[in-house]
Amino acid sequence: MSYLLLILGMALMIKGADFFVDGSASIAYQFKIPTIIVGLTIVALGTSLPELSVSVTASIAGNNELALSNVIGSNIFNTLVVVGCSAIMRPFLIDRKIVSRDLLCNIAISFVLLLAILNGNLSKLNGIVFLIILAAYITMLIKSAKQEGEEESQGEEKKILPLPKSLILIAIGVAGIILGGNLVVDHATIIARMLGMSDTFVGLTIVSVGTSLPELVTSVVAAKKGESGLSLGNALGSNIMNITFILGLASLFTPIKVTMFNLIDICILCLIAILLFAMAKISEKMSRSRGILFLALYILYMIYIVVR
Repeated sequence: MSYLLLILGMALMIKGADFFVDGSASIAYQFKIPTIIVGLTIVALGTSLPELSVSVTASIAGNNELALSNVIGSNIFNTLVVVGCSAIMRPFLIDRKIVSRDLLCNIAISFVLLLAILNGNLSKLNGIVFLIILAAYITMLIKSAKQEGEEESQGEEKKILPLPKSLILIAIGVAGIILGGNLVVDHATIIARMLGMSDTFVGLTIVSVGTSLPELVTSVVAAKKGESGLSLGNALGSNIMNITFILGLASLFTPIKVTMFNLIDICILCLIAILLFAMAKISEKMSRSRGILFLALYILYMIYIVVR
């Protein structure tokens, strides 16, 4: 029953995130907010809501291992699996602006997390710093989007719904995300204890993969449409939001204790961020061979955390 309720919780979170994005984006369009800004804020937040729900719920419940390992596991999955699968489906060129801005931000924020946990926990002060960094990053994105204009998104169809329907979708979405997050945290913990696994292991595997499904689905759909390059922006945006917004908010509720395994995993996350940046500097083409390499690295990482 716990396995079924875990799957139900993930489904509720993912569908709830969809409803939240549709309702919020529709209201934003009605107030004439540019499409690209909606994408950089509401949609980016929407795909990270499952991680937010799990981490904040786990933090409030005092299950700190799950709160932190869920974010670390999701970020590793986003970089290696989401980007890797997109490259395998259809190779793409990495935009130079992403290399100089988002890839560097991804590295910097990963190392900020590493520095923050060296004292053994993520405090409320760390959470405030993360949220300030997020505000600065979003401000930079919005300024950049306004300078570039909306040429790239003029052909997109804006889905505008009646205001009452939009509000209902937002309410249902938030309810689904909260309920799903509670189910996932409760039953992931039960499964971990039944199987003698640590909460860190479950967070890095079952929960992180489940909460990263929106990013994977979004990227696969984009790749099928010949827009594989969007997967990198989606993955990087989600990674940055996972650390700054999710861990920032979660640590405000309860300080998050850090284990030695968490420290090792964050070091691995930093190395992966550097690897992606180095590849982009060598060649802007994300080829199928690179995608296969990324998937192979993720499999090796899974083997490592199982063995340890």
